[in-house]
Amino acid sequence: MPRLQVAVDTPQHAGLDTTLDYLSEQPLALGTLVRAPLGKREVLGIVWPGGAGEVPDQDLKPLVAVLDTLPALDAAWQSLVTFASGYYQRGLGELALSVLPPELHKLDASQLALRLRKLHKAMATTADAGPAEAPLSPSPEQAAVLADLDATPAATPVLLHGVTGSGKTEVYLHAAAQTLAAGRQALVLVPEINLTPQLEARFAARFAGRRIVSLHSALTPAQRLRSWLAAHLGLADLVLGTRLAIFTPMPRLGLIVVDEEHDPSYKQQEGARYSARDLAVYRARLQDARVLLGSATPSLESWQRANEGRYRRLELPSRIGGALLPRVRLVDMNQQPKDRGGAALSPPLLEAIRQRIARGEQSLVFLNRRGYAPVLHCADCGWKSGCPHCSAWRVFHKLDRTLRCHHCGFTERVPRACPECGNLDIAPIGRGTERLEEQIGQLLADAQGVPPRIARIDADSTRLKGSLEAQLGAVHAGEVDVLVGTQMVTKGHDFRRITLVAAVNPDSALFSSDFRAPERLFGLLMQAAGRAGRSAEHAQAAEMWVQTWHPQHPLYAALRQHDFAAFAEGQLKERESAGLPPFAHLAMLRADAKQAEAAQDFLQAAADLAPALPGADQVSVYAPVPLPVARVAGVERMQMLVESASRPALQHFLAAWAPALHGLRRSGARKVLRWAIDVDPLAI
Repeated sequence: MPRLQVAVDTPQHAGLDTTLDYLSEQPLALGTLVRAPLGKREVLGIVWPGGAGEVPDQDLKPLVAVLDTLPALDAAWQSLVTFASGYYQRGLGELALSVLPPELHKLDASQLALRLRKLHKAMATTADAGPAEAPLSPSPEQAAVLADLDATPAATPVLLHGVTGSGKTEVYLHAAAQTLAAGRQALVLVPEINLTPQLEARFAARFAGRRIVSLHSALTPAQRLRSWLAAHLGLADLVLGTRLAIFTPMPRLGLIVVDEEHDPSYKQQEGARYSARDLAVYRARLQDARVLLGSATPSLESWQRANEGRYRRLELPSRIGGALLPRVRLVDMNQQPKDRGGAALSPPLLEAIRQRIARGEQSLVFLNRRGYAPVLHCADCGWKSGCPHCSAWRVFHKLDRTLRCHHCGFTERVPRACPECGNLDIAPIGRGTERLEEQIGQLLADAQGVPPRIARIDADSTRLKGSLEAQLGAVHAGEVDVLVGTQMVTKGHDFRRITLVAAVNPDSALFSSDFRAPERLFGLLMQAAGRAGRSAEHAQAAEMWVQTWHPQHPLYAALRQHDFAAFAEGQLKERESAGLPPFAHLAMLRADAKQAEAAQDFLQAAADLAPALPGADQVSVYAPVPLPVARVAGVERMQMLVESASRPALQHFLAAWAPALHGLRRSGARKVLRWAIDVDPLAI
């Protein structure tokens, strides 16, 4: 019987090889899906390239079944998974099997064949969607970008830097049209699930009659499998999805678009901590496809690569239709009355919102903290609503009278009195979006006491299925005067009636210990400003208000000019002098344990292994430190930074270090619950 290498999902700590040997009744093509025995279980596996192991044939188990109704996963997909597995230091089988649809793991050959028949039947009888929407005539700037795009070799990644409202989506649509006309497939990535439906509607209107599928975690398992199969079989022309879609097999792939490429949502934070944006660039090279990265505030890594000539940078510096970018107004909170009765909004901002309401225009007020207040406090004894399982406060949610930990989910009813001294007068400190919504309703009520029409969009108010769509629909229909929300409302939405956007308390990120915090804040404020004045008729009145205690900060000076290039130049100079990315390369080793000492001991033992490993002379290993929120759900978390000026040297070191860490964990000497290496970490 032929002997095959099969990738299966084996835990890394088990010490098994990246692939296992099995016997097969017949030779199978690489990439074929099979069902294989693993211990007492039967699991999904993928026939993988590689030489035979050392186990004698008589000790090998035969495959249980071959899912040969499905074409094999192609060589480019295998190469993508192999690269990601090595670069991000995860098991090959673990990564390869985790990026397949969960439903696929449950099906046998006959069940899969039935799904395929249903899919082919559905695709063959797709109803005629009517005539396609005619492409818009490009603006002169868009026409120049499209001409430059055509002249750029497909092998060169393109960074599309366009201000908010400049028509980047139209460039995506033109690029996709060219790709589909050439008989190839297009993959469009978006950072947030809630942006997928509106982008899908744009593409569906433009490409009526084409097969478009979505891939994101909000789909049911059956829907996700159907979309994945349509892409893999080449039946889908366009795939729209979040970061998980980067691993979708697409045999005719010709274009990858990464919208809002700066967004941290493209970085997976659990399991294989991959960056979908970075893998998009690698995958495009594998499949001879074009990759188009778009953003109004590109990541500094991408911006620097364009500075170095590794990416082609194309610019859309103006809004469509001659609409102006909103004027940025800084409210110096040092000059505002100190006794405002706890109001979050300054008097001039309140007056500006009143004027918008009187003119029938809309305002957006955002505060990146949900709940009513971040903590409850007893003034008599000093008690605060801490979480017993985390080193964090439980947030007060007034609507359901609960204290809720946003880290572990632990929830209790608000106590009637202080749990420690019995004082009945326990009060909220600080504010979240719930409290902001309540205050705006009180402060902007008319002479009869009727509040304005307010909608709140955050993770709490949109928890139920369909609630986000309903709230956004009300905003678009003009049924809302003031929209209150977290950063959810600042990304990608095309609000035509909003003429004022206000940031209530953005200063905390200015002095964060995380070197990326200013970059994230500038991007957030630029994106938020982009929600105002998106229609030409309202553009003249569009304003962005920022309440700040530090109006002279250079970040706000760049924001007032909408000058991302100046901001990026200043940040890149700081990072180069400090030896930070993109001028250095980082990895983070994280360890979780029941006791902080155990996590620290593991990390210290890992550091002690480092000097003897290849490449250690080009790598710096720093001391272990706790995470900012050190305890979550009763688990202590520690981390250790690894830095190198050379990416190859760092990879060489990590490749030798990871097996040693598995051995350290298996020795049992250090009682850690889990550990992981995060390559190119976003949060430091």
